Amino acid sequence: MPRKIRYFFDNPVALQVREEGRGEGRIEERARMTLRILEWRGIPVCSVLRERVLDCWDLDRLEVWARRALSVERAEDLFSD
Repeated sequence: MPRKIRYFFDNPVALQVREEGRGEGRIEERARMTLRILEWRGIPVCSVLRERVLDCWDLDRLEVWARRALSVERAEDLFSD
């Protein structure tokens, strides 16, 4: 009886690791995009606020901040509730 060959990239663990990597990539890109929007608009961002955005791992919160970046007058206003 022929034995089925399992390749690493078909392994369930490998699939999970790839999906986690994609999720992390989406989060990192959303944080960078939020900062880029502020930069494009000429709004200065201090290092403390920059780190706060880059350290966030909540995709929904980053989405809110990215939308706010389109209209805020100051970077600090991203975080107002």
